[in-house]
Amino acid sequence: MKELVFKPENVCSREMHVTYDENSGVILDAYAIGGCQGNLRGVCALIKGRKIADVISAIKGIQCRGSRNGETSCPDQLAKGLEQIIK
Repeated sequence: MKELVFKPENVCSREMHVTYDENSGVILDAYAIGGCQGNLRGVCALIKGRKIADVISAIKGIQCRGSRNGETSCPDQLAKGLEQIIK
């Protein structure tokens, strides 16, 4: 079991934590600090038990008008963080 902790860019959330099984590539737990807590808690609940690659393909590229540049979102930033694991 490993934990990824990273700071997303251009979004409301300040930090994201993802615990995963490095052998199976399955997300065990996730949470975010800051941001829209209802939405982020929902996203984190939905990704638990899923493979990292599947989560990336499902949420990468989602945009939010509330992001600082309008070109990203908390889910998109989460996907970018998860990409660090599979590289």
